[in-house]
Amino acid sequence: MINLILADDHPVFVTGLRAVIDTEPDMIVTTVATTGRAAVQAAAEQQPDVAVLDINMPDGDGLWVCAQIRAAGLATRALILTMYDDDENVLAALRAGAYGYTLKGSEPDEIVAAIRAVARGDAVFGAGIAARMLTHFARAATSSPFPQLTEREHEVLALLAAGRDNATVARRLGVSSKTVRNHVSNIITKLHVVDRSAAIIRARDAGLGGATGTG
Repeated sequence: MINLILADDHPVFVTGLRAVIDTEPDMIVTTVATTGRAAVQAAAEQQPDVAVLDINMPDGDGLWVCAQIRAAGLATRALILTMYDDDENVLAALRAGAYGYTLKGSEPDEIVAAIRAVARGDAVFGAGIAARMLTHFARAATSSPFPQLTEREHEVLALLAAGRDNATVARRLGVSSKTVRNHVSNIITKLHVVDRSAAIIRARDAGLGGATGTG
């Protein structure tokens, strides 16, 4: 039997999803959480096989929940189920420790199949996401605008260029705010710029963060 928790603050969607899962003889929903903190608490107390997480939730988003589950050393595997299919969120989910990422627009049987796959320990991505990730990694490997930066420093810089603050960067990458500050200091040194703002301008000029030019 696959025990799972659902974490989503959209009552209509989560009610429909639970109705689908309740028809599966090998699955049981033990908790429906509407906040990230409630999802973490449920995972810690019940240690389900799978946590199905939306990204957008109050009091801790799904990526934060993912990171908390991993940090606690729980056996629970996370499946992100969201409407967001952008590269940034998919990569952030992978960094946070998610086993799967699929979209709310998927057919019910696809979502059920994804839950079973994650419960087995398989990595699973919804239609179109896997191909886009391969393209993304291939592009990143050959066209990094700042080869002097480590991969993690590049990730930090890209998030800063997208307008994220240190706390958000730390949550997305599953690291402490102090670690982010250290990365920012290294980035400033390696790019030979005077401060954080100048580094962000360099990054945006290079096309990071979804913006171009100095604005």
